[in-house]
Amino acid sequence: MGNRGMEELIPLVNRLHEALGTVGQSCSLHLPQIAVVGGQSAGKSSVLENFVGRDFLPRGSGIVTRRPLVLQLLNSNIEYGEFFHCKGKKFTDFDEIRREIETETRRLTGSNKGISPVPITLKIYSPHVLNLTLVDLPGITKVPVGDQPADIEYQIRDIIMQYICKENCLVLAVTPANTDLANSDALKLAKDVDPEGKLRLWRRTGISVADDRW
Repeated sequence: MGNRGMEELIPLVNRLHEALGTVGQSCSLHLPQIAVVGGQSAGKSSVLENFVGRDFLPRGSGIVTRRPLVLQLLNSNIEYGEFFHCKGKKFTDFDEIRREIETETRRLTGSNKGISPVPITLKIYSPHVLNLTLVDLPGITKVPVGDQPADIEYQIRDIIMQYICKENCLVLAVTPANTDLANSDALKLAKDVDPEGKLRLWRRTGISVADDRW
C-alpha cells in the first residue's frame, strides 16, 4: 500500500477498535506498533515524550506507569489530546493530560502502587507527529512495594508479554547508560520474543547519549 496507504489506514483501524470497544468487543486486526519496555526509572517517559515533543507523562519515584498507556499519534493541523474514556473532551493543556492519566490510573489501581492490565488509550493530534501507535508499559521490577502482590515481577512480565508477543509489535528496549547491557531486563524480554533481533530496537538513556542505538 505504501506510506500514504498506511497513513490513511491507521486512523480507520483506530476508529474500528473504538467502535468495538464501546460494545465490549475486541478487534483482531492490529496495526504495527512500538512497545516501550524498560525497568523503573529507565527513561521510558523521556523517550515517549521525545516522539511527541511535549512533556505530558506522570513522573515520580518507583513504579509510575501502573497501567499500559496506548498512545495513538495522529498528524493534524491542530494540537490536542483525547482519551478513550473521555470521548468528546479535547485536552489542549498537556499538564491536564498528565493529571488525567494519574486520575484514571488511580481509579483502577488505587493510590498505593497497585497495577492493572487494563490500558488507558490516549490520542494526541499534532502537526509535529507521524501517524504512529506507541505503548508505554509498566516498568520491570522485582521487589513489591505498597499493596503490590508478592508476584508483582511476574504480573508485570505478563502484561508486557501480552503486547510484545504480537508479530507486528516492534520492541523498544530502554536501558540507562550506566547499566551493563548484559544485565538489561528489557533486552532479555525482547530477546525472548525476538531472538534474531528483527523486531527490536534498544536505546540507552541518561549518561552516555553517544551510545544510543535506534
